Amino acid sequence: MSPRPAEPRGVRASAGRIAAMVLRHWYLLTSSWPRVLELVYWPTVQVTLWGFITLYLAETGGGPLRQAAALFLSAVLLWDTFFRSQLGVSLAFMEEMWARNLGHLFTSPLRPFELVLSLFAMSLVRTLIGVGGAAVLAVPIHGFDVTAVLGPALVLLFAGNLLFGWALGLVVAALVLRLGLGAEGLAWALVFLIQPVAAVFYPLEVLPGVLQAIGRALPPAHVFEGMRALVLEGRLAVDELAAAFALDLLWLAVAGVVFARLVESARRRGLFLQVGE
Repeated sequence: MSPRPAEPRGVRASAGRIAAMVLRHWYLLTSSWPRVLELVYWPTVQVTLWGFITLYLAETGGGPLRQAAALFLSAVLLWDTFFRSQLGVSLAFMEEMWARNLGHLFTSPLRPFELVLSLFAMSLVRTLIGVGGAAVLAVPIHGFDVTAVLGPALVLLFAGNLLFGWALGLVVAALVLRLGLGAEGLAWALVFLIQPVAAVFYPLEVLPGVLQAIGRALPPAHVFEGMRALVLEGRLAVDELAAAFALDLLWLAVAGVVFARLVESARRRGLFLQVGE
């Protein structure tokens, strides 16, 4: 009997496995036009709604309200960046659970960090489709071009929320793996639990002291403070962006540890083959 061929190793083999997982989820996404439409639909509805609200505020108010469209529409698009990136990770992971495919994946040469990187890559694709589509449609609907308002800093603001979305999505995926699909509502609940303290539509200073402290521990609060400084004062708040990225790295490290430990716990308990409510 001939010996079993050695498993391919190295960066090239790892990149191949990551690309294969991304391709799997890409086919899953593009094989159904309602899935693609849903990515663009909700961000566009939010942009359209807030656009009409800001038109009213700009006409009836003065001072900062004259820049209401730039403030609120930029906030909506950046918030949806965080929301979509988190859903991109957690829902892609839950797709594997719904398909009862985790057992197959974790008995293959695919390593947990390769699965995580593929989830991040697919999350980026889904976020670019959803938020990018809404940003493009905001131009003819409201005459609002987020790239003109925020300029090159848009890339930094986008990345600041994207990274935290990945961290939260990874935590949600780990919790759903450990608690079962009955906990899938966490993918939506945790996001909206964070929104009030993330200073999306108002400065952190309007919150009570305790909530301000919680908000400053979250990257989105610094991203939105930086966005407001750019729109209202025309300055790049380097301190806020630096704080956002430092916190992103911290939260990603915490999320990685939580995911690794709960995956190992699930492996010991045989949960990969017992996925259910």
